[in-house]
Amino acid sequence: MQLIIGNKSYSSWSLRGWLAVKASGHAFEEIRIPLRQPDTHARIAELSPSGKVPCLRDHGLAIWDSLAIAEYLAEEVTPLWPLDGAARAVARSVSAEMHSGFTALRNQMPMNLRESLPGKGRSPEVDADIARIVAIWKQCRAQYGGHGRFLFGEYCIADMMFAPVCFRFETYGVQLDNGANDYLQTMLAHPHMQEWKAAALAETEIIEAYRV
Repeated sequence: MQLIIGNKSYSSWSLRGWLAVKASGHAFEEIRIPLRQPDTHARIAELSPSGKVPCLRDHGLAIWDSLAIAEYLAEEVTPLWPLDGAARAVARSVSAEMHSGFTALRNQMPMNLRESLPGKGRSPEVDADIARIVAIWKQCRAQYGGHGRFLFGEYCIADMMFAPVCFRFETYGVQLDNGANDYLQTMLAHPHMQEWKAAALAETEIIEAYRV
């Protein structure tokens, strides 16, 4: 099994796919291709049918897009969704909303793990995205979190989908109330998140497009 990813400092979609493979427990080879370099497109195109990262390659099969990778692993390797049917439906819903929405936050607060940018990137549209994310976190934990500290009790794909947001909130110094901040700190302390961040901090490439 191989996972093709971009820079760990910047590639939010790579992070989601990587977290899913790590959570599956399956051994894999990590192939990191720095983004926005002269040979980036050609290198990724050799391995990913979409020409984008992440892409998972397993026994001759290529699976691209973070959510598709997570679904594949959940079906073929180990359960990564909540076992309860209602919780699983909601987890898929909020994952899909994160996958396709929050454009203002994505554009104005790009993921950048090697900078501290408190107060940067804010606008009414970004604030509305933040408010919706916080509402999702609180609702999921209240209804389905049980005695766990993640969105649906046990760590699952929904948490992985919001992982880049957690790094963004840290980078841009987004202040949250106690309930939302507890979840944020839980995510930032997760061993896989810590491992990704350590590798990101060791990178040397600088991409100006990700600097606000």
